[in-house]
Amino acid sequence: MLFLWYPRCTTCQKAKAWLDGRGVEYELRDIKLENPTADELRQWHQDSGLPLKRFFNTSGLQYKALGLKDKLPAMSGEEQLALLAADGMLVKRPILVGEGFVLTGFRQAEWEEALK
Repeated sequence: MLFLWYPRCTTCQKAKAWLDGRGVEYELRDIKLENPTADELRQWHQDSGLPLKRFFNTSGLQYKALGLKDKLPAMSGEEQLALLAADGMLVKRPILVGEGFVLTGFRQAEWEEALK
């Protein structure tokens, strides 16, 4: 499994502690230092079945500074993927990528279900 996080994010810290407490093995990746590529994001979007907007950190400073709330609806999917790939701080975190699932954000019940 791949676990993407931002170490200073408290939700990411909770998710990591939750995974560690269950003995889940994963590859750890700092989303700011090694942001996802457009190809990775495209694949995760496809595998997750989630709307692309769920991959954006809508509460982040960068999202707000760029005015993306108003700009995203007019952007193509490829433009949105390129934007996400350009700055890891725009990406919703944490992300857990496993066999058959991609989870964005930490909702414990959802993670428990995926890791059964």
